[in-house]
Formats: sequence, C-alpha cells, structure tokens
Amino acid sequence: MEIFPGITVESDQCGGKPCIRNHRLTVEHVLSLLAEGASANDLIAEWDFLTPTDIQAALRFGSHLAAERQIAIAS
Repeated sequence: MEIFPGITVESDQCGGKPCIRNHRLTVEHVLSLLAEGASANDLIAEWDFLTPTDIQAALRFGSHLAAERQIAIAS
C-alpha cells in the first residue's frame, strides 16, 4: 500500500517498514546510507531499480516524519 508518493508499506515485507516502491529496500536504509556519506549515484549503482526520484521520495518522507514529531526537552 502506498502511504506517501513512492513509499509503500506491506505487513509481510521488511517487518512492515516503509520501503521504496514495494521493493525490499527500506527508507530507513536509504536515509542511513545517505547520512553516512553515500551519494545518490552510489545508491543507484548498488540497486538497479533505484532512481533519483526514489531517493527524493525517501528524503521527502523522512522530512515529513521529522516535521510531525515534537521532542520534549527536559529543563
């Protein structure tokens, strides 16, 4: 089921985590690799189905999640 443009969730795939277009590649994994310094071209070279649009979808989804959360700060 598509939950965000280009992002899908299936209960029997990757533990129900958000994935790139029904593939067994989680948004979490894509974002983690980008955060560790991998480039979009590195990821596209690794996964033949991955497109620049997919990477942008992962970034947009991560941004959307971060915008919805408020973190309580202890004083």
